[in-house]
Amino acid sequence: MSDSFATERPRTDPIGIITEVHGPVVVIACDRLPPLHQALFSALDLHKSAGSEFGPRSDPGGVKARDGFHQSYLFEVHQHLDRRRVRAITLHGTSGLSRGMPVYDTGSPLHVPVSAACLGRLLNIFGEPLDGGLPLPATEFRNVHGHPPPLSETLGMGDKLATGIKVIDLLCPFVKGGKTGVFGGAGVGKTVLIMEFMHAVAKLHQGVSVFAGVGERIREGHELWHEVREAGVLPQTLLIFGQMNESPGVRFRIGLSALTYAEYLRDSLGKEVLFVMDNVFRFVQAGSEVSSLLGRMPATVGYQPTLTSEVAEMQDRILSTRRGGITSVQAVYVPADDMTDPAVSAILSHLDTTVILSRNQAGKGIYPAVDPLQSGSRLMDRHTLGSRHYEIAEGVREHLARYRELEDIIAMLGVEELSAKDRKVVMRARKLQRYLTQPFWTTASHAGTAGVSVTLEQTLTDCDAFLRGDYDELPEEQCYMRGAMAGVVI
Repeated sequence: MSDSFATERPRTDPIGIITEVHGPVVVIACDRLPPLHQALFSALDLHKSAGSEFGPRSDPGGVKARDGFHQSYLFEVHQHLDRRRVRAITLHGTSGLSRGMPVYDTGSPLHVPVSAACLGRLLNIFGEPLDGGLPLPATEFRNVHGHPPPLSETLGMGDKLATGIKVIDLLCPFVKGGKTGVFGGAGVGKTVLIMEFMHAVAKLHQGVSVFAGVGERIREGHELWHEVREAGVLPQTLLIFGQMNESPGVRFRIGLSALTYAEYLRDSLGKEVLFVMDNVFRFVQAGSEVSSLLGRMPATVGYQPTLTSEVAEMQDRILSTRRGGITSVQAVYVPADDMTDPAVSAILSHLDTTVILSRNQAGKGIYPAVDPLQSGSRLMDRHTLGSRHYEIAEGVREHLARYRELEDIIAMLGVEELSAKDRKVVMRARKLQRYLTQPFWTTASHAGTAGVSVTLEQTLTDCDAFLRGDYDELPEEQCYMRGAMAGVVI
């Protein structure tokens, strides 16, 4: 599974030359055909003397700019065109590439240096530092195209993973060792919610987090790094970014690179890992760009024909073993708020919990803007949650569902036209809707309100009291943006 660049040196003879350059795509005529996913490289200003040295294999990007290498380019083989030619994607900038440049074989697929010192760092797809710190020790490497562990070593879903977020723990509980998707359009709070999960794992469960920024804007990555550091969870966090301005090949593989580090922390250090990806849709977009560059015919709605297999290649590696576990939380941008989009559907099929963020909820000031009726979890059954949790959760859903049914009538005729029973349901539903809001730790510096974490038992107790009518005399505003209801004077 691990594939060290240090085990053998690259061949001093080129395996071929570049014959075509189409943006980030290059066609290489080879003397011997390299396998798919093989990492190749080329360089400008290469010394022609037979005695010149290549950069050491400990350089994850292929070759260092030394000993005559003033500009290096790393390629990943994606297609065999015939018995002599391959089509590859450039993983660096392409300025300076030209026909006739010699291409060399690194001897292995793309791989990254792994070390316990990776925690607290900000890295790129090659495992190189972006935080101005020292490079990771080049003692052990892992192939980013790893394989899932054998079924005999894997474990199924575990217990509930408490997050301290009321609406999540009550209506769509997380699964330890499971996969959770946070779905929503632009600007509804996906990244903020994910940062709160990272805070919860670091503070409540003493675990570690690996964050994969797929196609992140530089501003977003910079803000996240500072916020994670100010929240005090950076020592338990590894941040890996493939930025929006980088090659589609980088954005396509950054998730696999980050997942490789999560697997290392699970297998070698025995950690419980929270693997966070923001945003899986950008991974799909990068795959679509790569597919178009390779000349494949688009499939449904213009997506790549390999969409489902590419998503599965990553999702199938997110597993827990006897040595440690990986719990995944993935932000998914929903184009035009259309949950039937093929990319969204392909991702949904792999998830255990779905958290749907609603623009309508955000417009009302309900944060987190979780849609309580669309969101759900595979854990939502009486045998798994227990009768008390299940019955309270279903009671909350029933009240909120009835309120949603009556909203149009209320808007046209007013709440006074409802029956006494429906008025009581609407009143309790509105209070429950506001109770399920919550100030976050990660937004405390902006909102001016300290974050709160509420235990599941306290959430159940409070919701049960709302359903019984204990808070019927309490004004709605006293339920909004608070933690537990303990100490509220009615």
